[in-house]
Amino acid sequence: MEQHSSRLSFKICTRSSRAAAASETVALPVAPKYTYTLLNNLKDGTVVNLYGAVKFFKPPYISKGTDYCSLVTIVDQSNAKLICTLFNANRDALPQIYKNGDIVRFHRIKIREFSDQMQGINSSGFSALTFDGTVGAPVVPRSSSKLFTFTDEDKKTVEDLRIWVASKLSNSAPAAKLSGIQPPVFFELTCQLVGKAKVDGSSYLLKVWDGTQCPFPSWKVLVKEDDLEEDGSLIHQLKNLTVDIVVYDNHVQLAKSLKVGSFIRMYSLHAKIQSPEGKPDVSYVQFHLHGGTGYGRGISVLPENHTDVKELKVFLDSVDLAEFSENPSSPEDENTYFTLGSCLERCQQLSVTVLTDHQHFDVTALSTILNSTIPQQYRIRAKLKAFEPKKLHQSVKLHCPQCSSLQEVPDGAELDSVLQEASAVLPNPDLQSTSFYESVVWDTENQGRHIAVHFVKHNELLQKPEDSLILIEGGSLKEVLRLSKNFKALIPVSATEDNFVLNLSAPYFWQGNVQYYGCKHCSKPKALSSLSSLAAQEDPLWEPTTVAQALGIVPLQYVFVMKFTLDDGTGTLNAYLMDSKNFFQIPASEVLTNNIFQENMERIMNNLCPTVRNLDELPWLECFIKSYYVGDGIEKQLCYQIFDTVIAEDV
Repeated sequence: MEQHSSRLSFKICTRSSRAAAASETVALPVAPKYTYTLLNNLKDGTVVNLYGAVKFFKPPYISKGTDYCSLVTIVDQSNAKLICTLFNANRDALPQIYKNGDIVRFHRIKIREFSDQMQGINSSGFSALTFDGTVGAPVVPRSSSKLFTFTDEDKKTVEDLRIWVASKLSNSAPAAKLSGIQPPVFFELTCQLVGKAKVDGSSYLLKVWDGTQCPFPSWKVLVKEDDLEEDGSLIHQLKNLTVDIVVYDNHVQLAKSLKVGSFIRMYSLHAKIQSPEGKPDVSYVQFHLHGGTGYGRGISVLPENHTDVKELKVFLDSVDLAEFSENPSSPEDENTYFTLGSCLERCQQLSVTVLTDHQHFDVTALSTILNSTIPQQYRIRAKLKAFEPKKLHQSVKLHCPQCSSLQEVPDGAELDSVLQEASAVLPNPDLQSTSFYESVVWDTENQGRHIAVHFVKHNELLQKPEDSLILIEGGSLKEVLRLSKNFKALIPVSATEDNFVLNLSAPYFWQGNVQYYGCKHCSKPKALSSLSSLAAQEDPLWEPTTVAQALGIVPLQYVFVMKFTLDDGTGTLNAYLMDSKNFFQIPASEVLTNNIFQENMERIMNNLCPTVRNLDELPWLECFIKSYYVGDGIEKQLCYQIFDTVIAEDV
């Protein structure tokens, strides 16, 4: 909502790539007057301008697509909060937030209501300014845009919010100096990068210092000398003040791009004590930035003009390096150097699953879920204690998306019986060799059965076998399978007096080894002559979806249906999985006929739930579940279902 006023000056501030230069302005005679909405007055579907203080944020990370995502929770003096999920293909175009308590100004942010909670998303024309939230710090806007408005009234709003933040908002992840850590602890560290190196495919080494000395002997990660990018003279001078931090998984890409000498802030950095294998009397402190974005975990590069960077530079310049040149707390001998795969455990026991959405959800304990209202959605981290069915091929079912019914996939004996029912009746000669198809009939040897194959024409001509659709009356399962290898697709049919009909106990469409079934309750089958419109197309593709639509069939979907017993140490619950191809990244439609897919599924389940007795030895699963009731309105049952979760590629 924007109004105009001729009484205010309009400033267009230019900004360099590294810092805002507020001195370059252009005064215009008319400036827009922006109206700002308090967070307790937000309404679903509106586009508003607002100010807020950052209560929680996640540094930009790659979303499930190609864009970067930033999650920000803001509050204001109305004591309401707003969760904002912001996307942009350019990481630097997202709000430049560096710590809780920073002030943000969002223009043209769209409000939507989800699960009785207001959320903000960036809409067309969205723009953001951010400010240091420290009382007394210069009010300098941070923005990737070179053009923005900022008036004296805006400055007063920022200063008022700073005062409110100082009295109301606490930093949930305390900042600390290396000299003040007390492991085990998660903390924020502002430091200078003095060296970096690749450790392995999923981890990266950062050598940093903050001008203080860690009070405990710290680990040194062994990397090849040629792999270490550093300022040789500086890192030698600082050898007793630097610590080695290993970052994992989704943080590796950003770590690689960091410039030696830059100032960075790491969020939810983990310090823990570890003893080398076989040396329980020796211990070292390790520093890890685990994978994922939970608890705001990540890295930010701080600009040179940031207040904290200016203060840190002054402090680093004042450090007397000679004071630390002798009697170091972390002697660099062979016993302090380790490789990640040897005596040290992999610090972050990575989840064997990957979340595809809703990463802003916090992890909820199963004990909390079991005592919560229904329906709800949750992010959990648990271990797979047991699963059903044990015979994995039995997990594949047929599901109707319209009536939600589930049915078993017919086995070979059932299917063979259904197919051969049509063989007991002689093919109707009145239905053979029309302008739509050309027919061939033969009797099976010494079995008294009759088979008719009708080759569908295109422009009254037969297509090549690999492009052809055939209709088949009768035939055993073995015979149909043999034909399916030579033709694009086939449809089992039965003859009546004047047309062919489908038997929905059999597949309505057959392509290779995969059979496609239709729902008996929801389908309204049409005569097979309805396919003539497809045959008349310039290039008939004969695909299951188009054939189903032409014949009035509602296709059943192949899905995996399994029951997982999950345990996170606080409680146990049963969650159902119903998925066609995403969770296992294996198509349920083909797992019954493809040995490679079957072996992959066996391997995956062996990794998810290995045959060990100790729960601690099981891998972690991070997934989303939703709670809901099923029933007929009189009796209802509480269920949990897994969604928006896939198996990690390396499982």
